[in-house]
Amino acid sequence: MHMMVSKPEQWVKPMAIAGANQYTFHLEATENPGALIKDIRENGMKSCSFAQAKVQWPSQGPLQVGLAIKPGTSVEYLAPWANQIDMALVMTVEPGFGGQKFMEDMMPKVHWLRTQFPSLDIEVDGGVGPDTVHKCAEAGANMIVSGSAIMRSEDPRSVINLLRNVCSEAAQKRSLDR
Repeated sequence: MHMMVSKPEQWVKPMAIAGANQYTFHLEATENPGALIKDIRENGMKSCSFAQAKVQWPSQGPLQVGLAIKPGTSVEYLAPWANQIDMALVMTVEPGFGGQKFMEDMMPKVHWLRTQFPSLDIEVDGGVGPDTVHKCAEAGANMIVSGSAIMRSEDPRSVINLLRNVCSEAAQKRSLDR
């Protein structure tokens, strides 16, 4: 669940009860990220891993924690929490509505996160499609959100396959480079 809400603390228990397996909140929306991360961990349900765009469902585990930052937030602001989360989400549009233009100038944030935290899942959300996914994957994203590019396509399946393949190939290349 990507919670684009002003008080993410109040939604942890309801989302866990509803069966959410991941709870991603915006760093800017809380005054105490550490306490919220702890609360999310304590309210765990099934766990999931989206490594290389392949969903796997382990049996039972903790609720995974994702931490999102808006385009105007410095990536270094997320760094103190990186070792306590499962996924960092870099917004490449201003939150609020779909169909916005991809903000390529957010890719240095993705690259910085990948170099500082090589095993962290890094997701990009906003304006991602066939023309922009390469930039995300090359910068270090191993997870993407793509809504409009898929839904507006005449062949959604081929778009999904392209997005998956680009992310997978980039992740394989990174692992060979290590």
